[in-house]
Amino acid sequence: MVTNSGGLQDRSFNESSWAGLQKAEEDDNIAARVLVSNSESDLTPNVDQAVASGCGFVLTVGYELAPATEKAAKANPKTDFAIVDETVVAPNVKPIIFDTAQASYLAGYLAAGVSKTGTVATFGGSSQPPVNLFMDGFVDGVAKYNQVHGTTVRALGWSKSAQDGVFTGDFEDTAKGLTVTQNLIDQGADVILPVAGQVGEGAAAAALAAGHVSIIWVDNDGYDTLPAKYRGIVLTSVLKNTQDAVAGIAKSSKDNSFTNSPFVGTLKNGGVGIAGFHDLASSVSAKLASEVKDLQSQIIAGKIEVISPSTPK
Repeated sequence: MVTNSGGLQDRSFNESSWAGLQKAEEDDNIAARVLVSNSESDLTPNVDQAVASGCGFVLTVGYELAPATEKAAKANPKTDFAIVDETVVAPNVKPIIFDTAQASYLAGYLAAGVSKTGTVATFGGSSQPPVNLFMDGFVDGVAKYNQVHGTTVRALGWSKSAQDGVFTGDFEDTAKGLTVTQNLIDQGADVILPVAGQVGEGAAAAALAAGHVSIIWVDNDGYDTLPAKYRGIVLTSVLKNTQDAVAGIAKSSKDNSFTNSPFVGTLKNGGVGIAGFHDLASSVSAKLASEVKDLQSQIIAGKIEVISPSTPK
């Protein structure tokens, strides 16, 4: 596996992807190794090094690695490749992508339902389809809550119609996350969804300091992956089941059933979802929890279609 420039302990998709290969190592006797990219200049050399090692399966993580993955796959047609959160079209590359808008729709509805100020917010690390997808679903979920309840909860930080919003410019600088989140709190937001990898820890710090603000984590369950001091402010998390997807695809490479057909995680196949409410369960009424569960059932059944320009195909 080759990480993107966010590093391995990003509390996001690098960490979850590596957990998937570790699962494959334990369950299917697959020897796994990770090459950590600390900057953009590491990306291509690390992919080249992975291929040169003679391994049969190379996993790359994130859009930054798409060019290097495509080039290496073309030059090494007998090696199986997969890429997380990006699509590379090649006979030997399997995209691993997630329709996170479906799950963040539920999170937006939930956020609107628990907000005391009538204002919630989201922001991203940079504007790219996998990030914008979360934000599209979130603001649509807030709009659905307003439609159902006749409320006017505001969603700051993202305009779906303009496909533009608030971004920190990277996925590593937690200080930027703190500053952006404090600005959103100053505008009244009391539930905030950071879609920004490690930057999100800065959002958690600002929320904790504010004392009345909660956050919604992404990719994995922030209640488990963030430092324990933040557990009391994690409302829920928008989950991507990257671990199981990666483990299964690695196994398929070993047993020669690998294909380049994209894996698309949805609510229906368990590839995406939302976490429990943990320490903040008391802030979620039984009625609201039931409404969120019903929305999930309607999305799975196709009665509600969550649409985004970034929806994976």
